[in-house]
Amino acid sequence: MAFSSAELSFLLADCAAGSPLINDATTYQLTKKSLVQDLSQLRKAHGDHARALVELVQARRAGKLPEDWLMDSESTQQATPPVVAAWRAEALKGAGVEVAVDVTCSIGTELHALAEAGLRVLGGDLDQQRLRMARFNVPEVPVVRMDALRPAFAFAGAQKSGVVVADPARRNSSGRIAKLEDLQPPLPELMDCYDNLVVKCAPGIDYSEFDGHVEVVSVDGGVKETCLYSPGILGRGRQAVVMGASSVKETVSSDEPETDRVGGVGRYIVDPDGAIVRAGLVRQYAARHGLWQLDPHIAYLTGDELPAGVRGFEVLEAVPLKKARPALVGLGAKSVEILVRGVDVDPDELRKKWKLKKGAGSAGATHSGASAADSGFSVVVTRVGEGGAAKAVAYICRARRSSRG
Repeated sequence: MAFSSAELSFLLADCAAGSPLINDATTYQLTKKSLVQDLSQLRKAHGDHARALVELVQARRAGKLPEDWLMDSESTQQATPPVVAAWRAEALKGAGVEVAVDVTCSIGTELHALAEAGLRVLGGDLDQQRLRMARFNVPEVPVVRMDALRPAFAFAGAQKSGVVVADPARRNSSGRIAKLEDLQPPLPELMDCYDNLVVKCAPGIDYSEFDGHVEVVSVDGGVKETCLYSPGILGRGRQAVVMGASSVKETVSSDEPETDRVGGVGRYIVDPDGAIVRAGLVRQYAARHGLWQLDPHIAYLTGDELPAGVRGFEVLEAVPLKKARPALVGLGAKSVEILVRGVDVDPDELRKKWKLKKGAGSAGATHSGASAADSGFSVVVTRVGEGGAAKAVAYICRARRSSRG
């Protein structure tokens, strides 16, 4: 929940005094089980400001942003992961950008990264309380209250010659926004205001009509955003950026060679990172790593080696989906990880239907040195084939991670 003006004034005053009250609040567990009692104790000590202390401490404990920042749970959840903001700032710097204005700066994540990269930066937002937090979090960057579509700046020519960063609202009353024209503010209106735009969008946005550079970014396997760059900044094309918690693992671009190879299953199945899939770069990734597709319309790849550092699935057996349970029972599987693409089945419902915890257990068979009691099986379910010849296949596997790289 957002802070009121009075609550934020209280927190700012406490920070200026060395944060004694905030530090006291950090000594409480503030878990679901303890929250009622903890809040009661904090209210006795700090009155109406107890809620603000709890909100701040819980937001900080998420571990997403610098632990000494001012933040609330909503702004923390919405904030760009610092590793992503740092990557973008370095990309802009590498493109020769010297000036950047974040017209939806919130509490300052993007401002901090841009300033750290050495750019001249200005921040703006309509939310007065978030602006106050941004001033505290990134004191070296000036921030002003502004409407993204009515810019209140003349910052070294930034409106036309610099770069403007915007993070429009990704949801409306109907749910998650999927079209660029439905963003708030809409992309066409932002483009009318600025020549060089960097627009952060939800991962699932339909960017097919965008004429510029599209970058889809994931962190630790979760796709975080699709970012759109005006063609004057990074040109055109698509790129997937696969990140770990603190660094970039791999990038794949649309200007790389791609393969159209489709064939039978190899030793391993690879489920490409979501950024690669959403950026439409599965075939480029396959070409780079000597892999091929099981089906031309499905993102699963296969090959005889795993890409360096990648988790994949060593294929033990391939059976029609209807015969998956007997095969798993025969291997002594008690529980499984289930991955599905191209087949209309729900993994949770499939797991319930198979009843492996009760149905398996007495089989004495072993496979690849694994005992019947070993429950470390994965099942990759996918469609293979075209039209009437298409069939649902279950590949029974062991999860593996490449030791290379």
